[in-house]
Amino acid sequence: MNTLRPGDAILTDWREAATRFEREIAKAVVGQERAIRLVTIAIFARGHVMLEGDVGVGKTTLLRAVARALGGAYERVEGTVDMMPTDLIYHTYLGEDGRPRVEPGPVLRQAQDLSVFFFNEINRARPQVHALLLRIMAERSVAAFNREYHFPNLQVFADRNRVEREETFELPAAARDRFLMEIGMEAPRNAEARRALVFDPRFHDTDRLTEEVGAGVLDHDRIGAIASAIQHSVRAEPAIEAYVVGLWEALVRPAAAGIRLSGLDMERLIQGGASPRGVAFLVRAARVRAWLEGRDWLVPEDIRAVFPEVMAHRVFLEPVYEMRRAEIVPELIRAVFDTVPAP
Repeated sequence: MNTLRPGDAILTDWREAATRFEREIAKAVVGQERAIRLVTIAIFARGHVMLEGDVGVGKTTLLRAVARALGGAYERVEGTVDMMPTDLIYHTYLGEDGRPRVEPGPVLRQAQDLSVFFFNEINRARPQVHALLLRIMAERSVAAFNREYHFPNLQVFADRNRVEREETFELPAAARDRFLMEIGMEAPRNAEARRALVFDPRFHDTDRLTEEVGAGVLDHDRIGAIASAIQHSVRAEPAIEAYVVGLWEALVRPAAAGIRLSGLDMERLIQGGASPRGVAFLVRAARVRAWLEGRDWLVPEDIRAVFPEVMAHRVFLEPVYEMRRAEIVPELIRAVFDTVPAP
């Protein structure tokens, strides 16, 4: 499998299947072409995804459509302030005979068949829950009931409530770094898409809308092998390697790269982040993007197309600037692109 090239029949067939996958999701989610493409990239890069956006922009609808088109078992939990880590693993109740019962929770209910695990409003859950989720994401396994459960096809999708601040717990840096991407979603700006979402009754029934999405467009059991083939088949020339390293250096040491942003102390702006693992994730996602475009080599646009979603949440600013992150980080990334010459 590792000797496959993007032009080979198997990878060509899978690229066509990925295109069908995107078309099916677009039936339920209009005006979100970029988000759909990024989620597709994440699936074939075998990475977890955080969705961000205001209430009611379609995050849950997107993930329900993804789960249906991807196939495999799907589980969803709602983050709450009183959630405990054990709530993911098992739940207890009294049976009709009055005796206590223990049953598998959402993580274990469908065991190794679990494909999509959706954690809604993850920042409402406590850090103890985040810690358990971190292990599941990193190792795709968990120990419970005196045995080890493995989830070979698991991808975690989460969204975060960014409007309310009370009774919320921000994810630690280590947990955020486990997400391949943080994808922002906004209401579509296209006038026709806005009109359809408001006036077309089809978009008012999420259950029926999701049922219109073709089920099991992708064979989720084989995605891991195909993902590995993609990574081995898309090459990076030395000039692209140098370009990626240059972007990385400029992002973590903007002052040394000659970047100046108005009103900011560039020497003190960056506290840390953008680890080698994060840059490896960047290249991984860029290779999938190149494959989806029908190429077996990377070009600068492949890197730039996924850079904000892969790298922005891995940059940690000094606390004095953190409250302005949503303004500063996009501006910094634009400056990095303008500063580092593309080959």
